[in-house]
Amino acid sequence: QVQLVESGGGLVQPGGSLRLSCVASGLSLTDYAAGWYRQAPGKQRQWIADITNLGIPLYGDSMKGRFTISKDNAKNTFYLQMDNLKPEDTAVYYCKSGGFWGQGTQVTVSS
Repeated sequence: QVQLVESGGGLVQPGGSLRLSCVASGLSLTDYAAGWYRQAPGKQRQWIADITNLGIPLYGDSMKGRFTISKDNAKNTFYLQMDNLKPEDTAVYYCKSGGFWGQGTQVTVSS
């Protein structure tokens, strides 16, 4: 049974940073690409970044620069480092791998 469990969301002030984690079980990140998405209220789910099974990162055009995807194969975990956060980054963030989704973690950027 595949499970993806996110953590690391929360409330942060504008300009702050957060690192999201997604622990995968039931599949290996050495076999599957992994990615992060987000969905703000009233908006469609938006792709942020992928990391291939070989560790090559890919980013959405508007996501380059402030978001960094990485992974630790030994921990079967992948991450999203988010820097210089803005209020418009407020959303539920989801991880995805092997066609499966995590449950989502809320990120709120507000002063």
